[in-house]
Amino acid sequence: MSSSDVLLLNNHSSIHQNLGGGLSDVILWRHKNVTTSLLVITCASWLMFERSDYTLLSYISNVLLLLLIILFLWAKSAQILNRPTPPIPDLQISEETINEAAALIRDQINTVLSISHDVALAKDPKMFAKVAAYLVLISVIGSLTDFRTLCYTSTFVILTVPVAYERYEKHVNSSLTKVIMKLRQLYINFDEECIKKVRKWILVKKNKLS
Repeated sequence: MSSSDVLLLNNHSSIHQNLGGGLSDVILWRHKNVTTSLLVITCASWLMFERSDYTLLSYISNVLLLLLIILFLWAKSAQILNRPTPPIPDLQISEETINEAAALIRDQINTVLSISHDVALAKDPKMFAKVAAYLVLISVIGSLTDFRTLCYTSTFVILTVPVAYERYEKHVNSSLTKVIMKLRQLYINFDEECIKKVRKWILVKKNKLS
């Protein structure tokens, strides 16, 4: 195994630094209440949608309808009984927030369009290979499961795998080092036994033809 690979596994930045602040605290269970709630809600919603005939749209519609009925009856009864109305704040989105969101979306769309332009005109073969690989991977995953299950599974993996890696980081890195060494040895053996023989055979054929 090369020294660069060993340094990559041993002298790496922490997973918290790689993920960045804010969301990483939730993913790495720094805020256990929030992460636990997300995990429970994800599992419960998956079970509910899988076991019942509800769809996401019908469920949201029913919840909103129930909420509106409760608030309407609360407000009417408060007017009749001279009680305080429901404590609902005035919800408004500032123009600054809209501009920031629009600028962020615009930058992301422009980045995607720029990459698509370079790929379509064959200006970046490496990016073309990456995009093709990602599309093939998405196609394979899409043929194996539906979008809803994929979302639930992705959320579950995001909330469990990083924290497990952070806890057992040394053991994982040690195992990865052994796997990489074995793969390199297999490649060396394959190169010596097969690829070099093929190259020699091709050279012999060329010499005979010449």
